[in-house]
Amino acid sequence: MPEPIFYSYAYPAPEGFDAATVLPSGARWEGSLREFVLPYEAVRSARQPDETLLSFLQSTYEAAATLAKWDRPALEHEGDWPLRTASE
Repeated sequence: MPEPIFYSYAYPAPEGFDAATVLPSGARWEGSLREFVLPYEAVRSARQPDETLLSFLQSTYEAAATLAKWDRPALEHEGDWPLRTASE
């Protein structure tokens, strides 16, 4: 029976994405899906499930952003949401 998972991918996947080190320790690259996966059970049974899931999502984003050389300052925002554009 298939297991429930959280997943994260980048498309197109930058070179080396499949070999990136991501968190938490239960996360892995699933070659047949071409994405990182984290079993639901690893999150459900974690002492801090929110932080466990966030570490997975943040680390896979950072791997994709770094390897693909994304303009992170243009993509990332710290502070209150929603963002306002210069024309508002």
